Amino acid sequence: MSETKEIREITEAELPAALKDHWKNAKASVERNNHGYAIKFLQAILKEEPGFLNARKLVRQAEIIQSGAIPGAAKKGLFGTSGGGGSSFIRQAKKDSIGALVAIEKELEKDPFNCGINEAFYEIALNMNLLDTAAFALETAKTGNPANTKVAHKLAQFYVNREMHLDASRVYREIVKQDPGDGEAVRGEKDCSAKASMQQNRMSESSSFQDLVKTDEAAELEKASRTALTKEQLEERAGELAAQYEADPNNLAVVKQLAQTYEQLEDWNTCHSFYSWAFELSNGDVALRAKANEIKDKAADQHIKDLEASAAADPNNQELQSQLQEIQQSRVGERLEECQERVKQNPTDPKMRFDLGQALYDA
Repeated sequence: MSETKEIREITEAELPAALKDHWKNAKASVERNNHGYAIKFLQAILKEEPGFLNARKLVRQAEIIQSGAIPGAAKKGLFGTSGGGGSSFIRQAKKDSIGALVAIEKELEKDPFNCGINEAFYEIALNMNLLDTAAFALETAKTGNPANTKVAHKLAQFYVNREMHLDASRVYREIVKQDPGDGEAVRGEKDCSAKASMQQNRMSESSSFQDLVKTDEAAELEKASRTALTKEQLEERAGELAAQYEADPNNLAVVKQLAQTYEQLEDWNTCHSFYSWAFELSNGDVALRAKANEIKDKAADQHIKDLEASAAADPNNQELQSQLQEIQQSRVGERLEECQERVKQNPTDPKMRFDLGQALYDA
């Protein structure tokens, strides 16, 4: 990549056109369990765009599967610690930070949970002001080395410094699980939990009266739109829009209208697919991303409700009962991961933080 190019963290929507095929191929390779190919594509992307965190996360996922790395069973270095050699990358970064990140990725391909290398990765990313990337490096080190509370303390302090008290509280809580006698972690968890609660209250209170009025108006408009057309009329409308969509799948206005129509029909899966596509076409419209997330949750909840109804109607069907229980349990974990990711994408949104708090409680 060009030495004069600004290095910053970017979203998928900001990925240069020249790298979009690599990204598409990488995701397809992961879906086909061809992790070796995915890693090659993703490393090529990161060499050009070191701030593309989604690629960084996906390559680490592929490396963990490819290498067979297991959290808590990280490889041991000469002195019994998990990994080492990070200092050489820090020295390299003083002359060539991007080159150091490329070299780090090659090493993590073999040992993704290596604590020393991930700590070096954190330091380099921090110096480059790639803050979410720096956090990801320490999160990876912590996941692979849960007994290493020194790394976890460093991560918690990083979150405290960024006033991300909810994340700091989570990390401190995990430290206490590993070492109940860690007084600093016990105090940190209580302090950060209190600050996170106050932070959430302040953000909620900062919502202006106009925002509340707009919310009420939007609710009234939505209610009116739902009662304005019958189901048959909505289905006819969807058919008309589908014809326009086939003629031009990249017409954002048509895609949004299709999403809204299927929302009124309460066809959540189809609705979600169109809101997701609308978000892609919009070059990162935050409101569309939030709507897509909302509909995704409704689709998942509806699936569980349908299964609950089927299970209630057939109580002796053990296979169905087991399937329901398994999906209910997995949904709790999925919901927590989704909420954590959404808060990372938009840390100042009070609703997303509330949803995360609820998901943490449910978990």
